[in-house]
Amino acid sequence: MNLNFFKDGKSTVVINNVSYSGRNVSINGDKVVVDGVVQSTSLVGPITVTVDGPCESVSTISGDIRINGNVGSINATSGDVDVQGSVEGSIRTVSGDVKVVRPHTNNITTVSGDVVVKKG
Repeated sequence: MNLNFFKDGKSTVVINNVSYSGRNVSINGDKVVVDGVVQSTSLVGPITVTVDGPCESVSTISGDIRINGNVGSINATSGDVDVQGSVEGSIRTVSGDVKVVRPHTNNITTVSGDVVVKKG
């Protein structure tokens, strides 16, 4: 299950190269659900989530996450996290690398992975 809660509804989430917009985008099994409406596209293979714009939180069980904007918090079980904006809260991952553009003063936790501060 994968949840993204958008602050203002103006952000876009791209899941496996398909764009979705809404205040709440989630994955239930192999289906994407936007604001409670099941979308017709079925997901196949590894999941890659890219959020373009601000979002409050992102939570995934598997798959890589890329945030092109500011985010409140990120929780990932398995997958790399790459943030191009600022993080207001914490970043937690069990298995995966965390990359941030700016030094991140809040809590970053990864059980199995590296934390990298990229030059922005």
